[in-house]
Amino acid sequence: MAVDTSKMTFEEAMEALEKIVEKLQNGNVPLEESMAAFQDGMVLSQFCSQELAQAEETMTKLVAEDGSLKDFDASDSSQSHRKEEEK
Repeated sequence: MAVDTSKMTFEEAMEALEKIVEKLQNGNVPLEESMAAFQDGMVLSQFCSQELAQAEETMTKLVAEDGSLKDFDASDSSQSHRKEEEK
């Protein structure tokens, strides 16, 4: 099979991954084909993870008053969240 994610969008990769999962869950797939589908699924999963990480990085930037991008300090937010969990 060998999936090529170089020209895929996140949505296309998720759709392809969902089809693979559905195919494997049906269980009527020969072992060799199952292994190839599983490998493709892992490639798609890694691609989607990377895309989500990039999106998260973009979302952690805030626009400053002058219109420039400013990094958001996620450590302040996560530290206050951890303190609330400890209570």
